[in-house]
Amino acid sequence: MTQAYLVNGVRSAIGNFGGTLSPVRADDLAAHVLKALLEKNSSLDPSVIEDVIMGCANQAGEDNRNVARMALLLAGYPVVVPGETVNRLCASGLSAAANAAHPRRPATAHA
Repeated sequence: MTQAYLVNGVRSAIGNFGGTLSPVRADDLAAHVLKALLEKNSSLDPSVIEDVIMGCANQAGEDNRNVARMALLLAGYPVVVPGETVNRLCASGLSAAANAAHPRRPATAHA
């Protein structure tokens, strides 16, 4: 991948600590965002997506996994689409965008 594209913006609901969204898992909330992005960009073939990088701060307990990958699967994206979660606390979203913009080198085998 040589270029990163911010195709569209969709936001999840926001709540207060311990509020009405507290029982909702991060990957379930993110899956709604990913579904909405596909709906807004219906001409996009999701199988051509090379990577999805999401920011998720303060992961703990059940949320302490690859939230982006789990959200992709919950949203119905093809299993070939990889997902990466970045946790940089307040800078998670910005770091995710910066990671997407970094040039990627092809994987090489090491002996």
